[in-house]
Amino acid sequence: MSNGDKPRIGFIGLGLMGSAMVHRLQDLGYSLTVIANRNREPIEKAVARGATEVHTAREVAAASDVVLLCMDTSASVESRMFGPDGAVAGVREGTIVIDHGTSLPGSTQRIGEALAEQGAHYLDAPLGRTPSHALEGKLNIMAAGDPQVYARVEPLLKDMGENVFHVGPLGAGHTLKLINNFFAMTTACAMSEAFAMADLAGIPRDQLYQVMSAGPLHSGMMDWIKACAVDGVPDMLAFSIANARKDVGYYAAMADALGAPSFISPATKQTLGLARSQGYGQRMVPEMVNYIAGVFGDRDGG
Repeated sequence: MSNGDKPRIGFIGLGLMGSAMVHRLQDLGYSLTVIANRNREPIEKAVARGATEVHTAREVAAASDVVLLCMDTSASVESRMFGPDGAVAGVREGTIVIDHGTSLPGSTQRIGEALAEQGAHYLDAPLGRTPSHALEGKLNIMAAGDPQVYARVEPLLKDMGENVFHVGPLGAGHTLKLINNFFAMTTACAMSEAFAMADLAGIPRDQLYQVMSAGPLHSGMMDWIKACAVDGVPDMLAFSIANARKDVGYYAAMADALGAPSFISPATKQTLGLARSQGYGQRMVPEMVNYIAGVFGDRDGG
């Protein structure tokens, strides 16, 4: 760690969630080193607030005590970790790298082994909740890995999260997150279909919601889908359909690796995949209501 009170942070992946996390860390006085990908706007905002920009993940790692990753896929994470310009090549002994994305557990294990060979450490710590929660330091964080390494970064994680859990050995966080997102996206798709089916049956959407939410089915996910279906607010859940499809695909791959037949995920994966193929990939998950209603023919789906 650095000589100051706070570790030097390297951050890779300034998308919606990552840029909100960086903003939170800067509010708390952390020193940050960042790297751009496709969108320069969040990088420029971070630099304007005091962050240092470098050009390779290797440079990020060399300048940091803790490297945080918040990326979209395992392939993206591996592209920043491996190779001559990757973070593995830049870490020093004792550096801690934390993957906050939703990744394949097998990939997590491979990266952990590569970092261990350099005397560095890897934790997987996927996130729950939304970018607005990240700005407030109220994320849910499911951290996994060596308990002694986790203890070193627990104060940092608690600066970003309201509910911070250590859930087991390396890979357990990503495993738990995939199960969580499988269930969440299945619920979102089912609730979206329920609203669209109510349209066909002539039942007002708000009436359906009032009845269903009065019983044990009521949940935060139901409310997020209702916000789009009834109130016309699509981004209460700021999570894209493309990312949802990716996560459910990872869950299915994990089930295959465990030799388990997943009964439910194929339907969820297909539903999200069809929406993505019809141009809905960058829309938010609650907009699955519009897609399914369009397929049913009651609405135009736009």
